[in-house]
Amino acid sequence: MSETSQEIAENRPGYRPSEPLNESLQYLKGVGPQLAQVLAKLNLNTVGDLLRHYPRRWEDRSHFVHVEEVQGGEYATLCGTVIAVVTKFPKGPKFSITEALLDDNGSALRLTWFNQPYLERTFKAFAATRRKVIVYGQAKRSGWSVEMQTPDWEEVSEEGDTLSANRIVPVYPATEGVSQKRLRRLVHEAIESCSHLVEEMLPAEIILRHKLVSAPTAIRNIHYPETFAYKDAAQRRLVFEEFFLLQTLLALRRRANSAEAQGIRFRIDPEKLNADIREIVPFELTEAQKRSIREITADLESGRSMNRLLQGDVGSGKTMVALAAMLMAVENGYQAALMAPTEILAQQHAIVLRRLLEPIGMAVELSLGSQTKKEKEAVRERLLGGQSFLAVGTHALIQEGVEFAKLGLVIIDEQHRFGVLQRQALAKKGKRPHILVMTATPIPRTLTLTLYGDLDISILDELPPGRKPIATHWKTPDKHSQVYAAAQRLLSEGRQVYIVCSLIEESEKLQAKSAVQLSEHIATDIFPQYRVGLLHGQMKSADKDAVMACFKKHEIDILVSTTVIEVGIDVPNASVIMIEDADRFGLAQLHQLRGRVGRGEHASFCILIADPKTDVGRARLEVMTQTRDGFKIAEEDLKLRGPGDFYGTRQSGMPELLIGDILRDIDILTETRAAAFALVEGDPEMTKPENRALRRAIERTKTGFDLIGVS
Repeated sequence: MSETSQEIAENRPGYRPSEPLNESLQYLKGVGPQLAQVLAKLNLNTVGDLLRHYPRRWEDRSHFVHVEEVQGGEYATLCGTVIAVVTKFPKGPKFSITEALLDDNGSALRLTWFNQPYLERTFKAFAATRRKVIVYGQAKRSGWSVEMQTPDWEEVSEEGDTLSANRIVPVYPATEGVSQKRLRRLVHEAIESCSHLVEEMLPAEIILRHKLVSAPTAIRNIHYPETFAYKDAAQRRLVFEEFFLLQTLLALRRRANSAEAQGIRFRIDPEKLNADIREIVPFELTEAQKRSIREITADLESGRSMNRLLQGDVGSGKTMVALAAMLMAVENGYQAALMAPTEILAQQHAIVLRRLLEPIGMAVELSLGSQTKKEKEAVRERLLGGQSFLAVGTHALIQEGVEFAKLGLVIIDEQHRFGVLQRQALAKKGKRPHILVMTATPIPRTLTLTLYGDLDISILDELPPGRKPIATHWKTPDKHSQVYAAAQRLLSEGRQVYIVCSLIEESEKLQAKSAVQLSEHIATDIFPQYRVGLLHGQMKSADKDAVMACFKKHEIDILVSTTVIEVGIDVPNASVIMIEDADRFGLAQLHQLRGRVGRGEHASFCILIADPKTDVGRARLEVMTQTRDGFKIAEEDLKLRGPGDFYGTRQSGMPELLIGDILRDIDILTETRAAAFALVEGDPEMTKPENRALRRAIERTKTGFDLIGVS
């Protein structure tokens, strides 16, 4: 096709350059309807999905080794004949060990699997017919004996399998009902028939400048590379492509939100603002708070809509920065709304703001789902009539019927707990209001570049003066009596204690039951002389609020709770938090829980009670005892848990990463960010011919079509 006719084709409505890649997998040679259902469990529905089903690792089977050559501790690939197999049950029927012997030119390799007794029948059939298998795993050598525990294995077919031997072999994520051998054959079939149809999404100039291989070449070499250098080049290209698409989306979102969008231009007198803050706030702000307020001031004066993330560690003073932003809005005749994820946190904000603002005659509305119909209507009338300039609430603020006379600033607290649509719903209550999102979960730089790359960022990286450091100790469960004795001494001095119930089950009902049992044990057997309260997620909001109010007023000495206390409760007299089975919690959550104490003048303690059985569990506890820096903890949490499970990644609206790893590939992530933002700056409408394929790829993502439409 000539270049001109190609352009004509591309401009046809509904043009798709690679339709065969979108065909159902059942029509691919060797699949059919039944196998297609099995492959769907792996989210493989089309030929294109199969081409993008990347190996989880590659085995070098171009060089088989013999048993006598194997070094202890090394990973190796061997091929041999099955000569014997047996299954033992050393601890009863629930625990089995299956052992098979593999003959390799007169030397034996012992293969061991745990709790897979069904393998005995398979390997007995191999032994009866003297079948050969390929095994791959880490070898253990003891004298002349060589063993592999839970190796990967594959039967060698009689006709020979050119895809599973004598080459670099891909090993795929798999599921029951489809073997590695079959996956390899299907992927190879898809490559042979369709890899040439893979669309080149990246502009030619980007490919040349960043020294990338072509998309079809990358697809072929990620699955069946001739050398590991070819595999590495393919992997770099595909990671680059994923990150480039992600960063282009972020660049478009940023532009749609603020760069070209007209916003409300506030007129701000810095001297008057500082004087107002000094009058209202009874302490000196930190340099980090002052810096963040200056950054917000510049946004509000710019004439563009602010989209800023304010992140700071527990207790770093985000509310005071939010207060300054609210004052700027009110001074300019606009309303400000602060939305929090829970009624407890919303009430906490309202209490703090009312304490500071009511003395200067500024009322703060509180909007909660639990309010009576009459209370809700009164709040709505004052907001719509413009009598009230400040509102704090839960998602009740975004419900139908809640309208603002002149909304100019939206503040979202603990923003990872709200979905994208909820945040947008509040913003739509005004005409392009400024938006400030806040989180007490420190976010690692790598995630900031991906999840929040469309926002400007302010960081509160110092604590206000007077905050006491929290001493953190890890104790095993057999030290409970010592821990309780230490808590007793502090209780006798008038302090209060949190005891956090272990996260035994994902079910809230079971967590609640566990908390009830623990509170009864504490009240009856451990501290009968003290007042013990209970808080869990199954309680009604009004009951939760009543318990927290009692704890705050010191009508309760010890509060037994599930993680509902994780965010936002401020009780300065509470100086001890004991966390049962602490290794069951993520690092970020442990850090949030620890932040419930250390809020007053008294020395505070966090006691982690756990006997971890895994390396990850031990690592979490060691990190917690070694540092109180929330950003360091967030980085470690990301390493231990992986980016997929970190706050916000599942609801970000961004494309899923199939091959990129934001920890391993941080250099490529940084490289693509600069390139993508430069491209969008040069072609904000994505209409240049060289960017059409990239535009189509973006339109196929969840949020991309809307972003290009806005742009």
